[in-house]
Amino acid sequence: MVKKLLPFIFVFFALFSCKKKDESSDRVTWIGGQIVNPKLDYIIFAQGKHVLDTVKLDSNNFFLYRTDKIKEGLYTLRHNETQVFYIQPGDSLLLHLNTLEFDESLAYSGKGAAQNNLLMDLYLKNERENKFLPKWYTLSPKEFTMKIDSIKAEKKAEYQDFLIRNQVSEGFKEVAEASIKYDYFSKKELYAMANRSRLDILGDDYFDYRKNIDFDKEKLRYYYPYYRFLNRYFNSMLIAKYPPGVDRNSYNFSVDKIKAIDSVISNDSIKNSLLRYTAYRYLFCAKDSIQEKEFLDLFTSLNNNAKHTGEIEKLTKATIRLSGGNLIPDVQLVSMGNNIKNIRQVVNRPTVLYFWTYDNPGQARMVHNRAAELKSKYPEYDFLGINTDPNFKKWRNLVQNMKLDESQEFQLENLAESEKVLVLSTISKAIILDKNSVILDGNTNMFNSNFEQLLLGLLNR
Repeated sequence: MVKKLLPFIFVFFALFSCKKKDESSDRVTWIGGQIVNPKLDYIIFAQGKHVLDTVKLDSNNFFLYRTDKIKEGLYTLRHNETQVFYIQPGDSLLLHLNTLEFDESLAYSGKGAAQNNLLMDLYLKNERENKFLPKWYTLSPKEFTMKIDSIKAEKKAEYQDFLIRNQVSEGFKEVAEASIKYDYFSKKELYAMANRSRLDILGDDYFDYRKNIDFDKEKLRYYYPYYRFLNRYFNSMLIAKYPPGVDRNSYNFSVDKIKAIDSVISNDSIKNSLLRYTAYRYLFCAKDSIQEKEFLDLFTSLNNNAKHTGEIEKLTKATIRLSGGNLIPDVQLVSMGNNIKNIRQVVNRPTVLYFWTYDNPGQARMVHNRAAELKSKYPEYDFLGINTDPNFKKWRNLVQNMKLDESQEFQLENLAESEKVLVLSTISKAIILDKNSVILDGNTNMFNSNFEQLLLGLLNR
């Protein structure tokens, strides 16, 4: 791997050294690197929602990007997945990642590398901590706080050691300190939510850290630790008002949440972004067209971003079209014989549509096994597997290799449009139709605990 990278590294740093000789180019920024096992033939650089550029990979999966327009701050790298990095004008940043372990493999070198490697280390530590955090939810508030105080102290020590060895800008310090601070706050909120049925044990000072929350930090609006904390804060604040087991994507909870967001946050971009996120979460699970229309009216009265309101209006229309009693939208499918068929043509009996992708082999096997199990129990239903990938030959070969019933397998013809019309927010979604292609349930999941009861109930109507 090092041998393969060496020619690129030499070119990269040769460009950097030439740049250094020209003082007028000290604001020119270079970003280069290699993507191992690429999923796409390009990467996207963006700042928040604003795309800076799309950069093609060469035949060896290397890329090189030059700009003199960049300002200091947080940016995102998108290549099937997304990660944040910090850059300043004049940096020459070289990165290397393997998509099989996107976050774990991402490493930086060059000017600006040290600060980004620190941010990645803090991020990965927090992700590992979150995996074992639930084991601590049964501890007393004092014991739990001692645990996470110890974690925070270790990160602060790492950060202070970093500052001794590296000179960084005040802007970067703000980002690094926010990572430590808001990940700590998130853990406090998660513990409170886990113990919502016994909040009296928390004590009067448990939430004192909330006095130090800055809800309107514009520079951090797209920074994951900050944004994730804000979302958890509003969930935690509201969940205590509801009985145990409340669905946080329900109509009532979602309405209360967007009202709370509007009342607490003043910064329009942060507020609009959280409102949009909450709206998507609600609508992806919604099943009541009247409530969806009411939610849309409230959302549009609170969110002043025209693009956001347009998105949510379209999504609301799509989810309403999937309400029970409507015909399934006119979606085109491709059969194993490479014939185009309307989705209504292939429905002749009560039918369950389920979706899968060859990019997730485990999910593909699991969902087909579940469909086969349900088919054996409920032979009155057809179970049609709908593939959501763009490559016909790869899909067909996989269906044949898995020895699936080819008459029950189809692929979406117009992937982008079909995903919008069918509101495919998650690959685990299922849709139940009657023999006339009328929707019985437009948003369910074959792995739900009540799914078999749902199938029986619909048969006995």
